[in-house]
Amino acid sequence: MKTGLNFEHIQNIAYLGPAGSYTEMAMDFFVHKYEIQAHPFEQKTIRQVAEFVDENPDSIGVLPVENSIEGAVRETLDNLIRLKNRNIKILSEVIMPIEHCLLARTTEFYSITSGIISHPQALAQCQNFIHAELPYSVQVMEASSTAEAARSLVNYNLTYAAIGSKKTADIYRLNVLRENINDDKSNCTRFILIGDVESEFVKGMQSTLAFSTENKPGALLDVLEIFRNNKINLSYISSRPSKQMFGEYIFYVNFDGHTSHSQILKTVEEMKAKTTFLRFLGSYEKDVVKNV
Repeated sequence: MKTGLNFEHIQNIAYLGPAGSYTEMAMDFFVHKYEIQAHPFEQKTIRQVAEFVDENPDSIGVLPVENSIEGAVRETLDNLIRLKNRNIKILSEVIMPIEHCLLARTTEFYSITSGIISHPQALAQCQNFIHAELPYSVQVMEASSTAEAARSLVNYNLTYAAIGSKKTADIYRLNVLRENINDDKSNCTRFILIGDVESEFVKGMQSTLAFSTENKPGALLDVLEIFRNNKINLSYISSRPSKQMFGEYIFYVNFDGHTSHSQILKTVEEMKAKTTFLRFLGSYEKDVVKNV
């Protein structure tokens, strides 16, 4: 399958850990899709992943960028524009369903009477299950990640459980007591692969740009009208404070097409006159929700 990417020189692939995280599952997907022969490096934070790729030219990285319920992953957006190497860009994306499971050292569901442990977002996404299926007295306990919650069960007796993925259960040798316990069954997260790798055009690509405008009425609309006038479809827009001046924002947009296209080159050129900051963040294959 033609992918438009060549990873032969890549030695390392960094990802947001710990082992068993959904980001590691996304990494596994990219490694399989592109037949990447690289050593995985687990990192504790999104910033560490970005810095690892920034400081090691033979490395790529995997990061979460958007959740269908929680929205944009702010730390990822912030770190993308902090990268010193401006050749680092988004190379690919995968949208993965997030299926939370109830994990425990015991095989008996009704033994879970003391506590349930997980990342705050996972706990929030499983509120209906927690309230309807578990005893009212069960203590809800937060962990730094779903994988860390699973790992920590070794410190508790058999009346405690964690919320995590099936892969987490395999890694920490836990039993899956209930599957797909998240309230919203359509919950999914978009993950991106980043690195200093050239991309060629293949069918079904989209591009990402980050930009800022002057803080005045109509400034953002002026930029968005450039896309409309050039008949380019915007599929996503998000904003983050610039952290330079109060009231100043950086906007992130996804749009159909590759930046090598003449129509998009014309659009970007017109944007320069309407923006105070403009950075290309990559052209890559657009993904759809899938089971992986």
